[in-house]
Amino acid sequence: MGSDTSFVSEIVVREHGEVFAGVASVVDVGGHNGTTARAIAGAFPHVRCSVLDLPRVVEAMPADGTVEFVAGDMREFIPPADAVLFKCVLHNWSDEDCVQILKRSKEAVCAREPRGKVVITEVVLSGSPSKQTLEAQLLMDLCMMVVVEGKERTEDTWQKIFLDAGFTRYKITPISGTTRSLIEVFP
Repeated sequence: MGSDTSFVSEIVVREHGEVFAGVASVVDVGGHNGTTARAIAGAFPHVRCSVLDLPRVVEAMPADGTVEFVAGDMREFIPPADAVLFKCVLHNWSDEDCVQILKRSKEAVCAREPRGKVVITEVVLSGSPSKQTLEAQLLMDLCMMVVVEGKERTEDTWQKIFLDAGFTRYKITPISGTTRSLIEVFP
């Protein structure tokens, strides 16, 4: 997972940096050791980056001044920020849990003006996947069935989740070289 995070984070900041235009603060929800937040901070030094994760995770992280670590539960509270980021987090949760978590995210990005956005990197399934995509999908589903009750989702399912959480629009951009997409969700 760590190697995947480094790989995807570098592509996102290099090829999709416009996502962070006008953003002064980012909270990486479930960001573990801060790999993604550090990639963002390195590419965009003006962006204040923090990581929200469970207390047991945050307690083990050394302070380095680049990223602030915040202990908490994303289902209860997400610190206010211009952008709330989820990298391969929401696929671990049921649709109902995703709606609850995204409602918390909406509160965080609407806490100040101008309103911010939620940035998600996840798989977005297409209607007729290629053989390679289907094989990768089956492997990911198998891994998630063993560990959690999450799943990969189609654009239609994501759209329903976003609307149920109170968001009004979204934009999906495939991330080249990966099976994931960059999803921007707006209040």
